[in-house]
Parts: sequence; structure tokens; C-alpha cells
Amino acid sequence: MQLSSYKETAVGEAVDKDNNAPAENLEGQIQVHDDVEYVKGHPVIRTGADISRFIVSDRDDGDPALTFRSIVLGTVFTALSSVITILYVFKPYQVQVSAVFLQLLVFIFGKAWAIFTPRPERVKWRWLQSVLRFMSFGQDFGIKEHVVAALIASSGNNGLSGVEVRAVERLFYGLHISASTAVLSTFSIALCGFVLAGVLRPLIVYPAEMVYWSTLPQVVLYQNLHFNPRNNKRRLIKFGWALGIAAVWELFPAYMMTWLGGFSVVCLASLRAPMHTRKIITTIFGGASSNEGMGLLNFSLDWQYIQSTYLSLPLKQQVNSWIGYAIFYVVMAGTYYGNAWDAKSFPFMSTSLFHSNGTTFSPDSVINSQGTIDYVKLEQVGLPSLTSSTVWGYLTQNLAIGALISHVLIFYWKDMETAWKQARSRTQPDPHYQGMLKYKEVPMWWYYASFVLAFFAGLIVTIKGETTLPAWGYIISLILGSFIAPFSCVLYGLYGTGVSTNQLSKMVAGALHPGRPLAGLYFASWSHQVILLSVNLANWLKIGQYTKVPHRIMFATQVYGTLLGAALNYVVMITIVTSQREILLDPIGNNVWSGSLVQSLNSQAITWSLAKEIYGTHGRYLIVPLGLIIGLVFPAIHWGLSKIFPRIRNWPLNTTIILAHAGQVYYGTTAWVGSAIVVGIFSQFWLRRRLPRVYNEYNYLIGAALDGGSQLVIFILSFAVLGASGTERPFPTWWGNPDGNPDHCL
Repeated sequence: MQLSSYKETAVGEAVDKDNNAPAENLEGQIQVHDDVEYVKGHPVIRTGADISRFIVSDRDDGDPALTFRSIVLGTVFTALSSVITILYVFKPYQVQVSAVFLQLLVFIFGKAWAIFTPRPERVKWRWLQSVLRFMSFGQDFGIKEHVVAALIASSGNNGLSGVEVRAVERLFYGLHISASTAVLSTFSIALCGFVLAGVLRPLIVYPAEMVYWSTLPQVVLYQNLHFNPRNNKRRLIKFGWALGIAAVWELFPAYMMTWLGGFSVVCLASLRAPMHTRKIITTIFGGASSNEGMGLLNFSLDWQYIQSTYLSLPLKQQVNSWIGYAIFYVVMAGTYYGNAWDAKSFPFMSTSLFHSNGTTFSPDSVINSQGTIDYVKLEQVGLPSLTSSTVWGYLTQNLAIGALISHVLIFYWKDMETAWKQARSRTQPDPHYQGMLKYKEVPMWWYYASFVLAFFAGLIVTIKGETTLPAWGYIISLILGSFIAPFSCVLYGLYGTGVSTNQLSKMVAGALHPGRPLAGLYFASWSHQVILLSVNLANWLKIGQYTKVPHRIMFATQVYGTLLGAALNYVVMITIVTSQREILLDPIGNNVWSGSLVQSLNSQAITWSLAKEIYGTHGRYLIVPLGLIIGLVFPAIHWGLSKIFPRIRNWPLNTTIILAHAGQVYYGTTAWVGSAIVVGIFSQFWLRRRLPRVYNEYNYLIGAALDGGSQLVIFILSFAVLGASGTERPFPTWWGNPDGNPDHCL
């Protein structure tokens, strides 16, 4: 996280002689000047400082951010995104509204508002002019309005976790809490993590190296849509073409020719092989269907799974993820065919629970009428077993969390101390930070006040006893989340990727509150939300810093969007759970409604409430919690080797990311992994270094276009033909759209 001074440039521009770039007659040569590498006169992006200098403009037109129009658009699209999201919690097919999709929708309606409303100057009454001006009629739709409206809309699902817990509570435990308790718990879970992002701003937002790489396509799209649209016309035309092509293309892998969503040459070559051979090949090379196999050498051309993430994540992140994937392929095959944890008694990949004989384990078989574990029934039924893939997934998550803590402390402590001192003295050299100094900072008491209100709201809920979580457990959940959150924010800011911490919260909850699944759900929700909201708020604060939205407006609108979305989510949840209770409790559901997601949450809560029996000192999977301690050692080994062999310091190794990706895809589809690696090599290894001008101008912009086009079509297909509206209209079966696995594996 080294910080250095640098000069400003416009969005995506190559620097000229005034910025100390090599002269144009050096084209074709590689030059290094002022710690920046140039190829053909254009800078090669390597660091966060390069992003601040060459990719993101530090332009600030001083245009308004908090307007009547931005609030209205943000509110409308918060309602859209949050209601759709909670609706599909109870659907057989899950749909999420992406940030880029919301960004484009807000832009379209914002521009329409500006174009199709009368300008204030056209009316003669001054009072009416003032009203029209207040309502932004006829006024240009600026970048800051756009960011604020999209921020509100994207914040709408920050409190979804708390609402899902309430759904489980009503469906499976018959608890109908009072409205006041519901409001207090939703408010508490929705806001409990905000204070950490505020306190840690000097470390996780202000420095140039804290890029939050995965959101760069959004930032670049904001600036290209609003800054010098005439000069950017060429780029915007290409953006439109890319969006249109992505939209048309998505029809094929998502609906008409699903083989494109995951094709395997090995599977095709084995079509006439013996059944035993095909089963092994499917386990290793299959990956187009959920839990089919590891997906080795299986490739996907479906952009909804690849996304612009792999065009924007830095090479230092992607190299470590590739190492992790290589470990994944070796260990997953080794544990299964080596029969670790009796792996061959269960499916190769599955998150379900099983009896020791391989039959499915029903969590309801060990629950009593009070919603807690009945240990007499448990002794009769026996403890549930996990697949080897699930054990490996849980283990790597804990290994990564342990490595995350020690890696940040060992490798970034001095840089964090420097960043903190620079922020306190207001000498942080990042031009975007310096450009924000003219705006009033958010007073720390705002953050403290929001935390105090959220804390006491949660405390009241737990004291009343309706969560079955004692007050001391609630406090520990917040402490656990508060301890992990800063490390997660640092990793996410530096690398654009995070570490899954949800299982850690559930595991600790089970150890502290054995036999009480509902208490575990609430514990995990509060703990995990502290981490999740810290990362989300820090991410949006960085976008605000890049686009020069005033600090106080960013804070206020984030809180507004979060609370509005949580309230809407809760109201819709109550309506659906009340009217569709029977079908949601049915293990199968129908083609309109399904309780599979909330049933899964309840099953996990029950499983983790048996943490002592399953993961304790005498448990079968003791290695999983031990992963936390083992993970602490890996960065220390890395540090020690770098002292013995100094050349290792030049290698961009991060054991946290390696371990996280070594078990990231232990369930679901895996065909996209190979494609993601290819996209990363093309973008970050070849294009960025060989054609930096093209990379700087188009890499992030085209990534946003591909996301927008594919997600727009997926959204439409979900309602039109994929069963989201209640009626499924499958495309006719043919070779490119087979009845079984799309990749023609077994």
C-alpha cells in the first residue's frame, strides 16, 4: 500500500510530455519514468496510484448531488430492486438486480427527466420557476445526482439478512413478533456495521491503493456518461455496440443453446465410453450444471457468470486466485477418490446433509416443538454427515480468515500507520482525496450515534427474549464482526476481493449457543452484517471520493437507502409468508413459490447448533475450526521465506487469496472458472501490458457494457420464459440444448 505523489489526467487519457510521458517518437519501446511504465507513449496500469492518475478523472464541476430528482429516482429504484430481491427469496428461480443494471436504468430515467420536462426559464412566474428548479425540471442530469440515486437504489438490500431471519422465524418457529420488535431488529441489523467504515476511513477509503477494483467499471461508466459526452462519443458508441451484442449473445447460452454455458471437449470425446469412465470424467471435467463436477478444462461463454470482475481485478489478485484454483482441482479429486471423511458414501459435490449410509438427512427429524435440538431424537437418528467438498469448502474459508488476519498485520501494518498519519494531517497525496478536502467531513459523532441507536435497538430485542439469543451473545456477535471487518475491508480495497466469513459467524454461534438454531441465526446475522456493511459502505465511499460526491450526502443517502429497502423487504416478506405459508413449508413448492432458500437457512442453523458434536474436540470435522489457527501460520511462513530468499518479495503472493480460492467453488456450477482465467490473462496480462491505450480507454467501459447487456436479458428471460413469473417456457430440446447436462457430461 505504498503511497506516492502523482499528477492528474482526464478519464482514460494517455499522458503527454507535460506529464513527463515519453515522447511519441519512442513508440514501440518500453520506457519507465517516475515509477510509471510506458508502452508506445501510454502508461501501463500497475498500482492504485496509476488508477488515480490515468484511469479515473479528478474533475469536479461542483454540480449538485442531493436533489429532488436524485431522491425520487433513488427511492423508486430502491423499491424496484429491494422488492424484486425479496420476492425471489421465495421463488424457485433467484434473480438479483445488478449494480450496473441499476446504474443504466437510473441514467435513462434521469436523462428523460431532464429532456422531457419544461425548463424553468420558459415560465413567467418566479414562484413557479423556483418550484420547477427545485424539482430539477429541464436541468441537466449530472454525475453526482446519478451516483446518489444509484447509491440509494443499491443500498436497498443491505438489510436483507435480517428480513430473511424474520421469515425463518415466522415459518418454522411460529413466532409472530410485535411490530415494534420487528422495526427495532431490522433497524439494528441494517445499520450495525456503518460505524466501522466511518472510523476506518483513513485506512480503507482515503489511500490511493484502496481502489475497490471490482467497482471500477461503474466509476469509469459514470464519468464517460457525464464528462465531455461529445469527446467521449466514440467510446460511448462502442459501449452501446458492446451492450447490444452482449444482450443478443446472452439469448444463446442462457436459453437457446445452453451448451455454450459450459462446453467440455473431454466430455464430448467420452460420449461412447463405459459408464464407469464417464462418471469419473464428469466428476473431473463436468461443470455446466449445479454440483456436476469440478469443471477442469470446461469453458463457459455465458457472460452472466464471468462478468466484468475479471476484467477489472488486478493481476496480483488473479495470479493468486489461479494458484488457488489449481490447489482446488488437486485436493477436491484427492479427498473424494482418497475417501477422506467417507467421501465416496455421499455425492461428489453437495451442500445437503446425509446419514452415514448416504441417505438425505432431514433437520426436522431432530427438532422439538420449541424449535430447539431434541438430543433424544438426535441419538436415535445420528449426527449428520457432510460431503468432502463441503468440508473442504468450510475448511478453506477458515484457513483464509486466519491468513487474512496475520497477512494484514505482517505485511500492511506500517503502510496502515502511514495512511492514518497522513489522513490526520490531511497530507494524503491521492488527488481524489485532496479534491474532497473542500467538502465538510462527516462528523464522527454521526457514525457513533448511528451505532448507539442500532446497538440499543438490538439490545432491546434480545432482552425481550424473542430471538432466543441472550444479550451477552448479541454483544459477542458484534465484537466478532467488528474484529474481522477491518481486515476484510483492507483486503477488499487492495485486491477487489473478499473472504467469506459467514460460516465463521455460524460456527461460533453454534459453539456458544448449542441446540438453539434461532439464536445462531440472529448471532450470524448481526456478526456477518457488521462485516458486510463495513465493506459495502467503504466501497461506496470510495466511489463518492472518485466522483466527488460530498461526504455527508454519501452518508445520509446510504442510511436512507438501507432503511428504506429493509422496510420494503419486511413488508413484502410478511405479505408473502402470510399468504403462501403452506406452499413455502412444502419441501418441493410449485412453479410460482418455493421456500427452498429459507428452508436452507433453517437447515444450516440447525446444523451449526450442533457445532460441538460435529466440529468439537470429539467431532468428525474438528479440522474445520482448527483451520482458523492453521491459517494464521501461512503468511508468517511467506514472510519468513521472503527474508531468507529476498526475490520472493517481488512475487505478488497473498496466501489469503490463494486459500480462499482453493475452496471457493465447492458447490454450484464451475464451468466459468476456466473462462474467468482466460479473460483475466487477456485483460490484465496481455492487453494491459501490450496495448495500454486500448486498456485504459476501453477495458472497464466495455466490461460495464457486457455486464449491462447480459444482465438486462437475464432479467427479461427470468420473467418471460425461465419461470420467474410462474410459467416456464423451456426452449425445445436439441443437441445444443440437451435434456441433461448442457456440456454433455453424464
